[in-house]
Amino acid sequence: MKASSKIMYGITVFLLAVAVIYIFATMHVRDTGSVTTLEWAGSTALVLSAGLSLMLGAYLNFTERRIDILPEDYEEAEVQDKAGTLGFFSPNSIWPAAMSGAVAVLGFGIIYWQFWLIVVGAILLVWTATKMNLQYGIPREKH
Repeated sequence: MKASSKIMYGITVFLLAVAVIYIFATMHVRDTGSVTTLEWAGSTALVLSAGLSLMLGAYLNFTERRIDILPEDYEEAEVQDKAGTLGFFSPNSIWPAAMSGAVAVLGFGIIYWQFWLIVVGAILLVWTATKMNLQYGIPREKH
């Protein structure tokens, strides 16, 4: 069994144990007379969370059987065994900073509920996001 599915199965066991303790504690610690009542919101949330982690663990177990051994499953793996290509990050691009400024303008428009500022911020955001995505796709002019 691979590491990811083991983690999810461990979370399932933990959530089931906490659900049992929670159900017992809410029924017997909170004494409302002769009738013991269950606290439904927390009990339902814990049981459904355990079911969700069980489903995710089963999915990971099912899919991990089909793939080769991963670096996190190999006992003598190094950190750099998992490292892959991180991507290309433009060192001299102004567009990430301009895009964050456009987000700030849009945010101020939403905060102060000024429609003209929202429109200006949305236009700036679309323009800067487009320029950032196309900065290497459109060739520079040769003159």
